[in-house]
Amino acid sequence: MPSSSLKTHRAALAVLAARPAPTGLNTTPEDLILPASSIFDAPAVADQIAAASENAVDDRALRTAVVGILKDAQKNGRAAIRAAFLDHPFRANPTTRAYSWLTDCLVCAVLDVARNRLHPNPNPTEGERLSVIAVGGYGRGEMAPYSDVDLLFLTPYKITPWAEAVIESSLYMLWDLKLKVGHASRTIKDCLRLAGEDYTIRTSLVEYRFLTGDADLSVTLGDRLWSDLFKSSAPDFIEAKLKERGQRHKKQGGQRYMVEPNVKEGKGGLRDLQSLYWIGKYIHGVQDASDLVKHKVFTQDEYETFRQAHEFLWAVRCHLHLIAGRAQDQLTFDMQVQVADAMGFQDRAGRRGVEHFMQAYFRHATMVGDLTRIFLTAQERTHAKAAPMLERLLTRKPKTKPPFAIKHNRLTVSGPKTFLADPLNLLHIFEEAMRTGTLMHPDAMRLIAANLHLIDDTVRADPEANRIFMRLMLKYGNPERALRRMNELNMLATFMPEFAPIVAMMQFNMYHSYTVDEHTIQVISHLSRIERGELVEELPVASQIIEAGVNRKVLYVALLLHDIGKGRPEDHSVLGARISRKVAPRLGLSKKECETVEWLIRNHLLMSDTAQKRDISEPRTVRGFAKAVKSKERLDLLLLLTVCDIRGVGPGTWNNWKAVLLRNLYSATRDALDNGLEDLSRETRETVAKRALRDALADWDAADLKTEMNRHYGPYWQGLPLTTHVVFANLLHAISDSEIRVDLTLDHDRDATRACFAMVDHPGLFSRMNGALALVGANIVDARTYTSKDGYATAAFWIQDADGSPYEEARLPRLRSMIQRTLMGEVVASTALKDRDVLPVRMRAFRVPTVITFDNDGSEIYTIIEVDTRDRPGLLYDLTRTLANANVYISSAVIATYGEQAVDTFYVKDITGLKFHSESKREALTAKLRHAIDRGAERAQG
Repeated sequence: MPSSSLKTHRAALAVLAARPAPTGLNTTPEDLILPASSIFDAPAVADQIAAASENAVDDRALRTAVVGILKDAQKNGRAAIRAAFLDHPFRANPTTRAYSWLTDCLVCAVLDVARNRLHPNPNPTEGERLSVIAVGGYGRGEMAPYSDVDLLFLTPYKITPWAEAVIESSLYMLWDLKLKVGHASRTIKDCLRLAGEDYTIRTSLVEYRFLTGDADLSVTLGDRLWSDLFKSSAPDFIEAKLKERGQRHKKQGGQRYMVEPNVKEGKGGLRDLQSLYWIGKYIHGVQDASDLVKHKVFTQDEYETFRQAHEFLWAVRCHLHLIAGRAQDQLTFDMQVQVADAMGFQDRAGRRGVEHFMQAYFRHATMVGDLTRIFLTAQERTHAKAAPMLERLLTRKPKTKPPFAIKHNRLTVSGPKTFLADPLNLLHIFEEAMRTGTLMHPDAMRLIAANLHLIDDTVRADPEANRIFMRLMLKYGNPERALRRMNELNMLATFMPEFAPIVAMMQFNMYHSYTVDEHTIQVISHLSRIERGELVEELPVASQIIEAGVNRKVLYVALLLHDIGKGRPEDHSVLGARISRKVAPRLGLSKKECETVEWLIRNHLLMSDTAQKRDISEPRTVRGFAKAVKSKERLDLLLLLTVCDIRGVGPGTWNNWKAVLLRNLYSATRDALDNGLEDLSRETRETVAKRALRDALADWDAADLKTEMNRHYGPYWQGLPLTTHVVFANLLHAISDSEIRVDLTLDHDRDATRACFAMVDHPGLFSRMNGALALVGANIVDARTYTSKDGYATAAFWIQDADGSPYEEARLPRLRSMIQRTLMGEVVASTALKDRDVLPVRMRAFRVPTVITFDNDGSEIYTIIEVDTRDRPGLLYDLTRTLANANVYISSAVIATYGEQAVDTFYVKDITGLKFHSESKREALTAKLRHAIDRGAERAQG
């Protein structure tokens, strides 16, 4: 048998092991979160097991006793690690090593009992040698509190009955310890064959680690893996890891800035880091990731960046496991708050602690993702298989000139010294990449990242530097590509320091799917797509405006800066407008252009808020908006900005409903600006509406038509479209006082189902209708209710299902039945909703302060009550019931939802038909609404 020193030397040659293969647990580690003896008292445990062995009447009793002893040791060890980690919440590396050490102790103790006490074999044959090896993450010596324990039971030949008995007894004890064990029993030949066929198995063996048993067998495996497999297959392994990385990112959503990221599998997560280490070790045969610096895979600064990100991400993962009490890698909304608290992030500067935490998370994820991409691309190019000769002959090589060069069909520099002699080249290279249509070479990306200090205030003020930047946005037809590349290399924030605070800034809400910087790039991407003619069918008005011509310079700069003021206590629109006064002139805009940019940023939410939170059929709404906009030029620019801003919030945010609202507001405002604001009157709208209905009902009896034309008050004619007027005319025709008539129709233009009700009016009816719709899970996006002169209620609701889509035809009968039963009094909404308005746990972490405002100027005849609060099931029903109980007449309700935030606007009168001018009445009504909101919020929290 080889000596111990020879074993150690040979194990070190097993180049892909995380560290030299130990001969059991003779060496106590010193790099743990607390002393090893405080985690697992090996001598004491050994004494207890020895005593149990003497007292046990049979194997079953011994196994039960050993499991009990180890459970206590496991519980105490985990508690000690947890306490030490919570005291030092960022010290992840010594914590993951501590969990791995505790697991090593448990596994080795179990194997010792199985091998020497349950199944003693004093004279094993050559075929009965058994080596127990940790593989995967456990093999790397990194474990979160509830990580899997992946074990390889290695034998020289086909497994013997003795080895099978040892393995079986060991597994039962490990399972009794509630360890999630993944295991395989293989020979060295099996390992080589399976690793050659399956990259998952091969990867798990890249960082194997000997635990206990026959060390020579473990060393032989390492030697054979390197000589027979790893040494000659680096290109295949790199290709497989790159493909796997792409598939993993796609599965996780494809975005680094997913609002609920997966710490392990997501883009920029731990798996990206591990892929990098795997490939580095596979190619260079290093013992530790830090050794990759010697091989010039990383610079020392790059390695330090990875090391910090590695520790931060592992800290997050460990806190996730401890809080959940199980393996959990998804950083859900509720977990984000708890992890932020555990890591000590506090509310400050107008932002919640969880937002500071997530910004730190995304910054680390950004660095991991981008540096990993640079590294993997470099390795891919170095070790790539040669392209077929025909492909090389037919591929046109891009042309460039110094200080640039093309290498492997990627843009790089002809010489670092010449390139860096002029700092403007750090900007020029992005333009050259756009001009040539090439990707940037890893060497060039690293050179840029290492020399950002050359971009100083002199360069930022240089007119040519700003002209280059503006060309990147305006000239090459794909500004998203240039801006994203600049942002990934931190060039965007370096060249424009005002942009730096919003990089990786998360907004802790359910509305925004991206960080602020990613949202900004998405917004610019949508404008570019409109310009390229890709969205003509989806956005006809915006496409027409672009085709007619706008000031592109103003529009792109406004989009770039529209959210630049976020994350501070001040209104971000006001602060952003003020920042633009400094940035826009620097970018070369004229005084007039700068003023327009400032106005657009200050008012970039105006059109969206007006369209979604106000009744556009109200003449004063359009009149007030037109007065704010003042010109057709600004109206066009604001519409384009608004459309791109909403579309850039996230997938599914834009829909036909919002499109119709914005299109109607734009059209009405354009007409007002063209023809004069005096044309905006209720009388004009009523006359036009009646004429249209007469034409639509041309085949009606004259007497019936006269009855329909005379039965409604002015607001009815102004507040509904012609199609709905036609529906109500048919519902009301020959209706009796005992009837409830309902019409459910798909409204394609608005991506919603329109529900129209006609019946005798009575107090609280509008609220009961809301309750009926809430009971079937309908989301109300708009509502109108009017009482005819002869006492009939005509209410129209536009509703969507839980997915934000119109109701399918097959679901309409149940919808109709529940509505009928509720309106007939067979179902009491307030009682039925009690068990349905509880929020899911992950949704309870959001805070939305309740703000209630009264506006007596926005409408000629109604008071506008706006309730801005936390959205939840049954909210609209609670609000309308409260208003009904207070004898408030609701004419219409405009509902806007922004993730977890609801803004419900009601156009109301008091019981005498007047506005709410009395402050005391407004205060009393506010108190009642707040009480209803608070009671509902308590129910929603479960």
